[in-house]
Formats: sequence, C-alpha cells, structure tokens
Amino acid sequence: MISPAEAEKTILEAMPEWAREDCPLARAHGRVLRAEIVTDRDFPPFDRATLDGYAFRASSIAAGIRSFRVEATQAAGAARVALGPKPDACVEIMTGAVMPDGADCVAGYEDVSRDGVVVTIAGSPVEFVAGHAVHRRGSDNRAGERVVAGGVRLTGLEIAVAAACGRAVVSVSCRPRIAVVATGDELVDVQVAPAPHQIRRSNDYALRAALAGGGYPEAALHAWRDDPAEIAQGLGRVLSNHDVVILSGGVSKGKFDHLPAQLEKQGVRNLFHGVAQKPGKPFWFGIGPGGAPVFALPGNPVSSYVCLHRYVLPALDRACGLAPAPRRVAALASPIAANLKLACFIPVRLSIGPRAELSAVPAPGNTSGDFAGLVGTDGFVELPASKVEFPSGYFASFHPWTE
Repeated sequence: MISPAEAEKTILEAMPEWAREDCPLARAHGRVLRAEIVTDRDFPPFDRATLDGYAFRASSIAAGIRSFRVEATQAAGAARVALGPKPDACVEIMTGAVMPDGADCVAGYEDVSRDGVVVTIAGSPVEFVAGHAVHRRGSDNRAGERVVAGGVRLTGLEIAVAAACGRAVVSVSCRPRIAVVATGDELVDVQVAPAPHQIRRSNDYALRAALAGGGYPEAALHAWRDDPAEIAQGLGRVLSNHDVVILSGGVSKGKFDHLPAQLEKQGVRNLFHGVAQKPGKPFWFGIGPGGAPVFALPGNPVSSYVCLHRYVLPALDRACGLAPAPRRVAALASPIAANLKLACFIPVRLSIGPRAELSAVPAPGNTSGDFAGLVGTDGFVELPASKVEFPSGYFASFHPWTE
C-alpha cells in the first residue's frame, strides 16, 4: 500500500488537462477561468462623486467662501457639465456621476443648508480639500492591468469585474462528463422498498451532490449488479462516453468484488490499489485506454465520501486548471489515539479556539458505514500513521465537505 500523500501525487500527475471553451458571461458562474481578465479602460473611467451633494472648487473653501450658487445638476449617466468660472459656483451632483469640469470636491447634503439656489457650508467638521468624496479616475486600476488571474473559479465578484471590462464571453475549462456508478447486489434504488437483506442506494446520490457542490454538476448515475458480464458491458459504455469514471463498491478482495479484474480486461491501467488509510483502504485508481481517470472507491459510504473529497475533487480541480488551494489546518480540541500503520481521516465539527484558530472537535462515527454520523460535521482531519497519540492543540490537515 502507498501513503495518502503518494496516492495524491500519483493521481495529480496522471490527470489530463481539460480543453477550454468560450462561455457567455451570464452562464459562467462556477466555471474555472482559463484566461486572465484585463481592464479595457481605467477603473473608474472618470472622476466620480461618492456622495449626493454639491461639487465645487476646494480652492474656494480655502479662500474663505462658504456660500455657493447652484448652476446646474449633474446626474449619474448624464454628460459632463462644466463649473462656471466664478469662485462661488457649484453643481448639484448625484452619487456615481462624473465630476463637472473645474470641480474637485464634493460636500454631502448633510453638510450644507440650501435656500433656493444658494448653498451654504457652515459648521461642518469636514475638511473640504481637493479630492474629498471624489473617486479618482484610474485609482482602482489603469487600462490594461490584470484584474482577475486565470485559474480561479468564477463567483459573482469576478463576474462583476468581467462585466465591467466588457467581457461578454470568457474562456473557461470544459466541464468533464462524469459517470458515477454504484455497484452491488444488495442495492435498490431510493424509491424501492428494500427486502430485509437489501439497502437503498445512497453513495451515488451523495457523490453526485458533492460533485455538483464542488463545481461539477454534469454527473450521470449508473447502477450495476455484482455480475462480471454486466460490469464489463457497463464499463465499456462509461469509458467510451465519459471523461471521468467514479465507481463505488466492488473494489476490495471479496469473492464478488469483480471490478479490479474487469477494469484490467477493459484496458484500464492500474496505478495503485490500496492506500494506507482508514477509512478507504481499498481505494483503486487508474487511467482508461482513452485517457479517462478511473476512481474506484470503497463501497462503505463514509469511505466513499471521504475519498471523493480527499482525492477526486482536488484531481478534477487540477485538470480544470484551478490554482491549488492553500493547505488548511485545524487544532484538535481533544486528544486522538494514533494508528501505527494507517493514516486516519476523522470527521470533525469546527469551532473557534481561544487564539481565533480553527478548532476541530472530533466526531467519529460508529463505523465506515455510519453515513448518518457525518451529518452536522464540517469535514475531516487527516492524521498520519504514528506511534504517539495526537494531543489536544495538534494542528492537523483539514478537508472541508464544502468550501
């Protein structure tokens, strides 16, 4: 068996790079950006008012003038007006409007009194100097500057910037076609009343939901019995029609665990089978004849769910060109016994420690079949194989269920 770190390295090095495609900005949320976004003009593109009020010359205030005559109104989106040449000239202005020619300062409505067309500034604690309440042209970014790097998953923030730069279409990674397969004679679908010796399928539903939450909503569900012929036929279809295959169950060493042999017959190159971890030790990974990564996860629900988050989602992110996320750690809130031979993945609930650090409260389930035990947890910590107990305060790698 190999270590989790070795398994991770093997998977990431074997992952392909998905192709790019152009995507309309309105449908780009959640996609991975593959080309940087640069400004097409200065941000902001003009000096703009940041208050509703009156625009005037700061030099007039410095000269002792306190009463000003309103000459015009400058609305947001209206063409620029000019401030008259007289020192006591001002223009009523709205937030976001372009600053009038000749004006360099704005007083808010709350800082003045008005009588007809005369505005008086009296008793305000504000120092009205040049640039007050003015968002200067180019003070955020100059034209041609990079504002969003490639390799990020697009959220509303990046989409807003892309829209402001006039990017109606952005270059993103193609979404992989993913097959999620549940195997096992004991499984029936969710709407079926199971016999006493059967259980309802849950792994494939859980994996598809987690994939969608991770940015991969296009996953097709399949279910196969523990029958070599059915598995062989199913593998042929999913390997031909999908970019990624995720299998659950049938990968251990039992009499009816046919997957490893059938994968070999289908020409899937095995890169490893077995990782020194608990849960999820039988985890299998290989590359199909057409280049599709194949993840064969253990059938126990907790094992399957943990392996998806520890290995599969980061691998898909790598293939999409997503920049690696920084390693997250959490301090153990209580001691945890070590395992001499296996790395351990322990579900935890997060809280905030006394020094504002993430604190991980262990919430181990009953067994790796106790899927309901994960409800209410935030993710899991990864503890290396060790002879020594992990004390309270030990900083462990933390893997969240959701970002």
